[in-house]
Amino acid sequence: MKLQPPDWLAPRGYANGIATDMTVGSRLIFVGGQIGWNGQQQFESDDFAEQTRQTLQNIVDILAVGGARPEHITRMTWYVKDKEEYVNAYPEIGKHYRALLGKHFPAMTAVEVADLIEDRARVEIEVTAVVPPANHQGGDA
Repeated sequence: MKLQPPDWLAPRGYANGIATDMTVGSRLIFVGGQIGWNGQQQFESDDFAEQTRQTLQNIVDILAVGGARPEHITRMTWYVKDKEEYVNAYPEIGKHYRALLGKHFPAMTAVEVADLIEDRARVEIEVTAVVPPANHQGGDA
């Protein structure tokens, strides 16, 4: 459930807060910071929006191993090396986001950082997901 004070303007592309009931058997999934390289740890592009697309795909792939889908994401934190580059890429990022995650907008934070560990990485994203019991499949407990 989204937490939105009734007299606040609606946020664009994220939620101010998310509440979830933790039923017996629910699973929390924590996806560590993902960057824009593929599963073989190779960058296919230095373009910010393309790295974002790959980063989001990596997150979707990891969630699937744990029996989760994008709509189970409750929190997302973006670390970007260049705020201006991030803002300028909004339209393309939005297309990639909708293609991979749909119109699900979790509680989200974005911060500009001095650097990321991998030199070619432009963005790093971590997420938390809550998977209802009926969706558990695969993955290590």
